[in-house]
Amino acid sequence: MRNRRMPESDYISRLRAAYLDLMRDSLTGRLNEDPPLPSSKVEGYKPDYREQGWDWPSKAPSMIGTLRMENVRRECERVIAENVPGDFVETGVWRGGAAIMMREVLAAYEITDRRVVAADSFEGFPAQTDADTNFTVGGIADFAVSLDAVKANFARYGLLDEQVIFLKGLFADTLPSAPTQSIAVLRLDGDLYESTRDGLVLYDKLSAGGTLIADDYFLFEGQRKAIDEFRSARGIADPIIRIDHFGGYWVKR
Repeated sequence: MRNRRMPESDYISRLRAAYLDLMRDSLTGRLNEDPPLPSSKVEGYKPDYREQGWDWPSKAPSMIGTLRMENVRRECERVIAENVPGDFVETGVWRGGAAIMMREVLAAYEITDRRVVAADSFEGFPAQTDADTNFTVGGIADFAVSLDAVKANFARYGLLDEQVIFLKGLFADTLPSAPTQSIAVLRLDGDLYESTRDGLVLYDKLSAGGTLIADDYFLFEGQRKAIDEFRSARGIADPIIRIDHFGGYWVKR
């Protein structure tokens, strides 16, 4: 029974936090200790691997690990609290986990005037370039997840609705005309040099105070090169904050 002395607003905040904690752990496979895919070459469920996103869960919708998933959640909550305008956008969604978290945050705060835009080829990785020197997972079939499968994952959480927009195709073709006027959180998870560069076409729509998340900035040289070139050309000095072993983000000031 709820403590009747607790203010209603505090009670709602605690329920919201518990809900989003549960969804974080479900989306990453930590809740049920979902074992890794054989292609990740990890034997059995390892809590530290799942925290960092060092393996790929068999069934859970996300491979980014709990630390990067928590970053998605916290930045979405922050821009809401600070009234930073715009939609939530992810480029490169795999099974949809991080985009589902974005939609879950909107649901938890009963926000109906923001949308989640999920962009992907839904056919696996495109060709890599000479800049992608340490990218070695392009040929793995587990990375190709269909649009229907991603929609089914949204539906499992009761979040497949008009506030979610899917853009199917190469980023160079879909993102320049993406149906969003402003963005509050932009998450780049295309891994490759060109995929990251193509995703950065949305940066001018990122609101002041908004967040750019580079999922594999500290892992894949192609993504890091595209980000560094873009920041240098634009004179962007906002510090890149490390999330975990792989990911980083900055707030556009």
